[in-house]
Amino acid sequence: QVQVIESGGGLVQAGGSLRLSCTASGLTFSNYAMGWFRQPPGKDREFVAAISWNGRMMYYGDSVKGRFTISRDNAKERVYLQMDSLKPEDTAVYSCAAGYYNDGRFSANPDYWGRGTQVTVSS
Repeated sequence: QVQVIESGGGLVQAGGSLRLSCTASGLTFSNYAMGWFRQPPGKDREFVAAISWNGRMMYYGDSVKGRFTISRDNAKERVYLQMDSLKPEDTAVYSCAAGYYNDGRFSANPDYWGRGTQVTVSS
């Protein structure tokens, strides 16, 4: 009965901001690192950001460094992705995942996935 559910996607103009939220239930939330991936139309899935179980370690894909910020609130069992200075190339389905974070890397194949939320950045 594990459920990972994203929210907060939408349409935004280039240069704008969005904050995505993710809840994960049916598991012990604090046991998992959490991550975000995205899949632009016609392209492969790409790693975006990850955060360790205690929120002390964060890692970002090169394309979003300095623009996106990942955070988590274990009491609320939520993870967030603050996206600033959005670009049209950020347009994608963004998916939240529960996995593990070791040696500066998040799981390539996380244990659990959400269905994703659409982010569209217009020019």
